[in-house]
This record gives sequence, C-alpha cells and structure tokens, in this order.
Amino acid sequence: MKRLLFVFAAILLISCNEEDTYSLKGNAFGFEDGTHIYVYQIDDNNNTSVIDTLEVQNEQFEAQFPKTEDATTALQFLKVGNQKNNILFFTENEDLKATLYADSIMVSKVSGGKQNEVYYDYIETMRGFANERSQLMEDFRKAQAEQDVTKIQDLRNENMAITNEEKSYQRDFAVNNSNSVFGLMLMTELFSRKDMTSEEVNDLINGLSPKMAAHPLVTKLQDQMEAAKQAELGSVAPNFEAETPEGTMLSLKDAMGTYTIIDFWASWCRPCRMENPNVVRVYNKYHDKGLNIISVSLDKKGQKDRWIKAIEDDNMDWYHVSNLEFWQDPIARQYNVRSIPATFLLDSEGKIIDKNLRGQALEDKIASLLE
Repeated sequence: MKRLLFVFAAILLISCNEEDTYSLKGNAFGFEDGTHIYVYQIDDNNNTSVIDTLEVQNEQFEAQFPKTEDATTALQFLKVGNQKNNILFFTENEDLKATLYADSIMVSKVSGGKQNEVYYDYIETMRGFANERSQLMEDFRKAQAEQDVTKIQDLRNENMAITNEEKSYQRDFAVNNSNSVFGLMLMTELFSRKDMTSEEVNDLINGLSPKMAAHPLVTKLQDQMEAAKQAELGSVAPNFEAETPEGTMLSLKDAMGTYTIIDFWASWCRPCRMENPNVVRVYNKYHDKGLNIISVSLDKKGQKDRWIKAIEDDNMDWYHVSNLEFWQDPIARQYNVRSIPATFLLDSEGKIIDKNLRGQALEDKIASLLE
C-alpha cells in the first residue's frame, strides 16, 4: 500500500511539474555537437542577461522553463555560438519549437504561441518587400548602365510604390496587433519615424488590455511622445546639463548665443563625421556674429578618449558635453533623438526654430538669420 501511495505521489509530482513548465525544443541544422545556444531575457530597461545555456547534440537541443505570470509580455532571444544575428521570440507559457540553420541564421525562427505567429508573419512579409527592392536595385543599375532614362524613372516610381505599400502594411499591422509586445515595439518605431501621430498612438494605447497597458514599453512610448512634444518647432528647448571633456559640468543655458545649434553626434557615427566639416565652416563664419554650438555626444562608456580625439581631429572648436551612455543618453531621450546626426536650431530665447538642417541648407538658414 505504501508503495502504491509513493508511486501515485510521484505521478502527481511529475504532472504538476509538467503543468508548471513549457518546453523549448529545436533543430539546429548544420551546427556541430557541443555548439552552445544561449537563451537571453530582455528586461524592462532593455538590458539583456543569459537565463540558460543549451548544447546541440545530433542537431537538436531541448530545455524546460517555468511558466510565469508575465509570460505574455516577456521578450527573449536565442544567440547561437559566435553567430552575429539573434533569433527573437515571445514565450506566452506555451511550448516552443525552434528551427535554426547554420548557413542561414536570418531565416531561423521560433514557433509556438500567437505572438510568435504574427511576428514571423510580419518578418516574412517584410522580407518580401526587401526582395522586391533588391530586384529593383539590380534593374536600376542595369538601366543606368544602358542610360535608359525612361526605365530609370519607371523604376523610381515603382520603388516609391513599394515603399508606400510597405508603410501601409506596417501601420495596418501595428493597428491590428497593438495588443501584443511586438505591436507595441512596431508602434514605437512608427512613431519615431513620424509614420504614426501621437493621436493615433494614444488611441491604440487606450484600447489595450490592462495587462498590456501596464507594460514598460507603453510607459516608454508615452515618455517618447512627451519628449517629442517638448522638442517640436516653436517649443522652448528643454535645458540640460552634462560633463564636458575637461570634466566640468555645462548646461545648455550657459552655452546659448544669439542663435544656438544643439548638435547630437558621436565619434563612431560616420554620417556625423562627414557632416562635421560643414558645421565647422558655418561655425567659423558666423560665431563672431552670435552663433554658438553645443554638441552632445552619444559615445559609450570607456570611449571618452575617442570622443575627445574626434573633437580634435574634426576641429570642432565649440562647446561639448556627453554622458557617455550611447543611445541611453538622457539628453537624447529628452529631445526624442532616434538617429544621428540630429540638430536643433534655437533663437536667443531658446525657442526651437528649425531642426535637422545639414549641408547647404544649414548655411543658408544661418546666413538668413545673421547676415
């Protein structure tokens, strides 16, 4: 009798364990035995950490993970060996199936659960747009070589049509899948690209489930919309303070001139470095007439020497500050800067009167103000 009770208890324990876990099983085609597959978790602050390390045996791998209450909002990815690309997936407390290819990691995927289904449908559709555009580029180069002006214009029109179709698809996808983690991620991207307005985003947020509305991505998106509002034309530029290359603190208000350019850049940013000679020329020509510049670097921690060297190499003889926090820089977030170079032109009262002027457009604008 005792033996029967023991067996029955063991069965209950096994059943309970199975109910409280979900599996990740996968095929790893082309990967050698012993290849490590790292399972990463992305936390609310976008930091990553390894939660498990799996090993390929006979081109397969398997693991069990505990179910969690926040599974529908959790974001994870797989990194295989020394492969550069990651495989994003969503957990949802459901069994997962990974299919990895050593010779084509970009088409690898994880299936299982509604969010993974819609995410990989999106990826497949976007890959189709990319393939169409790639073919167009090939045809465009051929038309250029043949100097076929009519064909070139037709291809440009076709490319514009594909771009518009792609944008329309992304907007529709974000609207139809807003109540998901990836939907929120896409919404954020579309807002950053100005392909979705604050009003449209707020309407979607108001329709979210209570659990999804509490997701950190929503808070970050709302903060981003507020920052964008503060950095709009006609708004007074938010003040900020950060460390100079010399180690002292400098604020925007202390760097103001009759007109002031806030210049977001980084030593590692090639487009920024290419634009710097133009900015130097404009500064040298109009500084004595009241133009000031304060550059905010998005260099990383441990790269202060590179930041300072780039300033010297590019002859950027004006104000500089940096928190050395890369894309997490609080000033960049304050100004809703999502790509660099980015510039804001302020008048003497600190009001934003223009943005993102480059090349001749920058010089023409400053000339119209100070000549």
